Amino acid sequence: MTGELDLFQGINLSEPEPKTTVKLGRRAAQIPLRTKQREAAKRLMEILKELEGNDIFIGSYSAGGGHFWMDNLKLSKLRVESFRTERDETCLPSVIVLWGNKGACIRIFADCLLAVREQEYQDYYHYLLDFWNGFGQSPINTFRSHCACLAITKFTDPLK
Repeated sequence: MTGELDLFQGINLSEPEPKTTVKLGRRAAQIPLRTKQREAAKRLMEILKELEGNDIFIGSYSAGGGHFWMDNLKLSKLRVESFRTERDETCLPSVIVLWGNKGACIRIFADCLLAVREQEYQDYYHYLLDFWNGFGQSPINTFRSHCACLAITKFTDPLK
């Protein structure tokens, strides 16, 4: 025993967060997405809890913002279902399904969700869900849409 102090005595070291590798041509970048995805999915679930039972409108558009895939699709009396890939209840859902009347539904894959933004206007609220599935020519998952943003709109009740 030399009398030296152990700097890491009693400290648990955590493993570094795995990163997503994205290749574009000969270049590759490693981007840590898991923390951002977890925060965004948690915030989205909080928002959807508040919106459940209300009428909402859904719109989506591509990265350039010029092409709408759907615009103002109404989901009346919103119901939310979520599905987890793991049995752990603390794990956030990987698929979130928004149901409206007459069988209308939207599926949100939370593993591509990167951020949730909120914008408040005079008569309505916008909740903007930003997705990232790699670059246009080099997607991370080729079976998923390259939808860049999903907009959830809730109009304020004028009687309140």
